[in-house]
Amino acid sequence: MNLEGKVAVITGSAVRIGRSMALALAEAGADICIHYHSSAQAAEETCDEIRQRGRKAISVSADLSQPVSAADTIFSAVMSELGRVDVLINSASVFENKTLKEATETDWDAHLDINLKAPFFLCQKYAALLCSNQPGHIINIVDWRARRAGIGHLPYRISKAGLVTLTECLALELAPQVQVNAIAPGAILPPPGKDQSYLDQRAAGVPLKRAGNPAEICQAILYLLHSDFVTGEILTVSGGEQFTAGA
Repeated sequence: MNLEGKVAVITGSAVRIGRSMALALAEAGADICIHYHSSAQAAEETCDEIRQRGRKAISVSADLSQPVSAADTIFSAVMSELGRVDVLINSASVFENKTLKEATETDWDAHLDINLKAPFFLCQKYAALLCSNQPGHIINIVDWRARRAGIGHLPYRISKAGLVTLTECLALELAPQVQVNAIAPGAILPPPGKDQSYLDQRAAGVPLKRAGNPAEICQAILYLLHSDFVTGEILTVSGGEQFTAGA
């Protein structure tokens, strides 16, 4: 897909990796819908940076723990203000380290609602808005942990494993019009509340002996969007961490 003049919706794109993806797609020529929940100032700052690149940008606040209403809110704003949608990137995520013993029903619901249920209904709404001859792309941000058993992050792993399955199923259901793929990052940024020492510790167990960075996720995103013959793939960007021992 040539991104010039296309419109991309990216959830959780006011900050962190989502912000980097939004700026990368704007550099490639796309107009962007910045979805956020509570980071209003950061969302507007990201929109300003996109506009400085000569592209259109809007910010939309929606609570993904209410997936159906959030999907309606986001896509109503996009169609009203940008007039079309071509790309959906499901990036927003809850990431907490909970074991079977520790996890509560609230933890379970938070991970499943935001990491899996919201992408499902966003994909549903997105697909319904495409014109019959309009090609599209969906990219889901998963995790290498989604395809490997381990101790810890249990509701998170399950939610991301479900998102992997959703990716593969929609690649079949929406073909040939829509390509559906996923990116599975490794150690890219420290989780909220952690610092660089977290990444340094992780890097010791990575075969390439370093952490990644958001630019490497953006390169993977652009590869998938520019391809017209890749669908149903889970592209792991982890420095080989998924092959190492430990969780």
